[in-house]
Amino acid sequence: MTEAGSPSPDPIPIGTIASPPFARLPDPSTHFRLRAQRFAVLAQKHDLAPYLHFMAGLAEAQHQTLDGIPGPQMPAPAERERARTHAMPQLNLSLLAADGSLDATFDKLFGLATEIEMPATARLALDAVTRADRDARLQLALDVLDQSPEAGRLAERAFAAAAAQVHCARMAARLDAERLVPVGDGACPACGGAPVASLIVGWRGAHGTRFCACSLCSTLWHVVRVKCVVCGSTEGVAYKEIEDGPGAGQVRAETCSRCGSFVKIMLQHENPALDPVADDVATLGLDLLLRESGFRRGAVNPFLLGY
Repeated sequence: MTEAGSPSPDPIPIGTIASPPFARLPDPSTHFRLRAQRFAVLAQKHDLAPYLHFMAGLAEAQHQTLDGIPGPQMPAPAERERARTHAMPQLNLSLLAADGSLDATFDKLFGLATEIEMPATARLALDAVTRADRDARLQLALDVLDQSPEAGRLAERAFAAAAAQVHCARMAARLDAERLVPVGDGACPACGGAPVASLIVGWRGAHGTRFCACSLCSTLWHVVRVKCVVCGSTEGVAYKEIEDGPGAGQVRAETCSRCGSFVKIMLQHENPALDPVADDVATLGLDLLLRESGFRRGAVNPFLLGY
């Protein structure tokens, strides 16, 4: 593992100024299929190939789940505006328990997942979460927001979280990005979820700026560079990567000596195919080395629970 300099933006043509939007909402119609394709590419000649192939199948199941399920229940406009006024996330996750479309999402995704090749232990977990009642399924999904889940049900949580990601991405897509406001360090302005990683983007008008990606609803929100996305500190921030390892030169860990956490930062402006969830999984080796160095994950990835 080597020290890496702070990711530097490519030069911006004279006369132009990067003016990034605060937030960008997900497009569920393409989001999960693109992730499935990225997992499949990463699986080629990778030590984690079996798991990456499994994740490609699960992301494809997430995409196929979108077809034919009812629309999600949204908070009333007045509730969303009240949340905005008080700098709170506009999606109230407590409403998920009463949303019938979430039940349909669970059922369809779990049914599609039975077609994925997986180890026997994972299939047992899928069977268990399929048989669970709606309250238990919801709790499993929301438990992913806890970065220290009990070790015994990690696989069940991952399946439940995959369904919750579909549902919450559909909800986030129905918001007005221009009405979202900052709600606190390390919190998604749409749903309050934790970041899975941050991206240096190459979008027109925002080239070289940094966005955090929500681990739950997939909303992206702007965060200034060289700042810990967990505690907000601008001091004690450093960058580390594995030389010649998976993601070398494109995926780094942004570490913070103040809070002792790290969150990966991905240079998507150099490689637009980088995906915050898929490339986080594929660079697990970086997590293991940082943990040995005394840092903890400040990000949440439902498919890396326990690491």
